Amino acid sequence: MRSPVLDVDEQVTAGAPLSSAPRLAPPYVIFDRAHWATLRGASQVALPEAELRALAGVNDPASLSDVTEVFLPLVRLIELHMAAARSLNQMVGGAFVGQWRGTMPYVIAIAGSVAVGKSTFARLLRAVLSQGPSRPRVDLVATDGFLHPTKFLKEHQLMERKGFPESYDLRRMLTFLEGVKAGDGHLQIPNYSHEAYDVVPGEFQVVNRPDILIFEGLNVLQTANSTAVASDFFDFTIYLDADTATIEDWYVDRFLKLQRTVFQREASYFHHYKDLTPEAAAKVAHDIWRRINLPNLVENIEPTRRRARVVMRKGRDHRIEEIWLRQT
Repeated sequence: MRSPVLDVDEQVTAGAPLSSAPRLAPPYVIFDRAHWATLRGASQVALPEAELRALAGVNDPASLSDVTEVFLPLVRLIELHMAAARSLNQMVGGAFVGQWRGTMPYVIAIAGSVAVGKSTFARLLRAVLSQGPSRPRVDLVATDGFLHPTKFLKEHQLMERKGFPESYDLRRMLTFLEGVKAGDGHLQIPNYSHEAYDVVPGEFQVVNRPDILIFEGLNVLQTANSTAVASDFFDFTIYLDADTATIEDWYVDRFLKLQRTVFQREASYFHHYKDLTPEAAAKVAHDIWRRINLPNLVENIEPTRRRARVVMRKGRDHRIEEIWLRQT
């Protein structure tokens, strides 16, 4: 029996809701999901349902309709930007400078709050991009690997600020991104364990000149008082968005699921929460959200939304409902 795969034409035409015309809210053009889905052009992709399930997160579903209606148009847009950028670089390098270095990795950044679904979104984008006509090699890097080790955070009283800009090794992050755009090979990023809640000593992810690099994290679009910021190295930027109260609900729901599963393991940093009642666990989750994650969202993450090329707005069911495309 054939594995169920995505048939783009069937998904788009079968019972698709009527779309409204995009509206202007300068500097954005705002599309509803149905209209956005029509912008996929002739793009097609095949993803087995088992692969989709593997790409989903703890609290973030991944569906065929998401791939059809959201990711195919997005990938088409990214491919247009890639073609234009590479054509310009080739003309400048060849016709103007006289020294064409070849194609450098195209870097896509994904930003957004804790619990908004960045990791699932990044994995899906990688899967769809990888099936493009040229079969590009796509690497995915999360900024978690650039967090300072727990020992450092404790010594500098930063455990309550984990995820804030000062909890990251910014110098190491910028050195990595600079190496990516310079075409350097075999770049190393420390592996991060969500179970141990810490970087893993001596373990690294290696990035070796991919065609496309997806760089995902909380504060990747943030500016800083320095000679360089991470966004200097990005070619395309995406912000994943939702109402703040909705994200808090998602965070609490995810915490409760992890408390019943991962937190039960002795190796888990949060093992001390394993015996909490659901009510007590929810109280802890709300407290962590309001003390740490909400201030970080308001102070550092949400203000960077306006810097993204595309803003993906999610509803309460995690479904992307609106797409905001910045024109300037």
